[in-house]
Amino acid sequence: MLRFLLRRVVGAAVILLIISALVFVLFYTAPRDPARVACGKVCTPETLALVRQNLGIADPIPVQYWHWLQGVFVGRDYASYGHCPAPCLGYSFINREPVFGTIVDRFPTTLSLSVGSAFVFVIFGVGTGMLAAVKQGKLLDKVASSASLIASSLQIYIVGVVAMYFLTDQLHLLDRPSYTPLTDNPGAWFSGLLLPWLVLSVIFTANYTRMARSQLVESLSEDYVRTARAKGLSRRTVFFRFAWRGAMGPIITIFGLDLGVLLGGAIITEKTFSLQGIGALSVKAVSTNDLPTLLGVMMVAAAAIVILNIVVDAVYALIDPRVRLA
Repeated sequence: MLRFLLRRVVGAAVILLIISALVFVLFYTAPRDPARVACGKVCTPETLALVRQNLGIADPIPVQYWHWLQGVFVGRDYASYGHCPAPCLGYSFINREPVFGTIVDRFPTTLSLSVGSAFVFVIFGVGTGMLAAVKQGKLLDKVASSASLIASSLQIYIVGVVAMYFLTDQLHLLDRPSYTPLTDNPGAWFSGLLLPWLVLSVIFTANYTRMARSQLVESLSEDYVRTARAKGLSRRTVFFRFAWRGAMGPIITIFGLDLGVLLGGAIITEKTFSLQGIGALSVKAVSTNDLPTLLGVMMVAAAAIVILNIVVDAVYALIDPRVRLA
């Protein structure tokens, strides 16, 4: 198991290195002058010269990338802004602060939004899919399948606006979406994020319901499940010990990818509910041509997806002995 995880960690490090190199080259070899883009819309000649000096535009691209990569591990010195401590993902000349510090300030909002909604849609989605599989062909199965098909075709920015209008503005059942740190006020944290959690869950629950149902129906027809039934094991034991365990592998894999994407920035959701997380930060970076911040956000998103893939591999190996044997 340890060797299995070590291989995944080494592979993840290589993937992140390749992604960082590709993204860096795409940003800093664009037809537009990266110094002028990073300088912003209101840029004096003195500021432009300073930005060129800090970015090291005169150096070759490999040297620039090496300086950026070196800053991630040991920090980096900027001529006018001093030392950027590790992990230094660059310096935003728009915000006048290190990129990593800006991301750290915004990340708790995205983390709360992602983890809370993931908890809701996994519980309800997998639970509904399990019930539909057990009641295959019956009324509950047909209702759950039809509802999940309709819900999966909805869009977050439509459901979010409609839900906010009725549930907050008209009926006053829920508070308007906002973010309050969990350590400051747990009640305000929960009430402010409840509506975004529910809206995200509508979309994702539908996908997990259909997936859980199809995987469990397939698992229930396997030979080892029929053998367990023939041995006289109870229906509950057969379902949870054999069928459910065999069906969870693909669901866990997709869950890791979905959570990684959410942690990388739920752009549409954050903009719909005016939440200032990683997604909103990336949108602002695009609108203000803040290349260092955009590069940093992309690397954080890539790291979240890669790390969660390692976690998924480890969990998959725990529930499926065939992975450990391989």
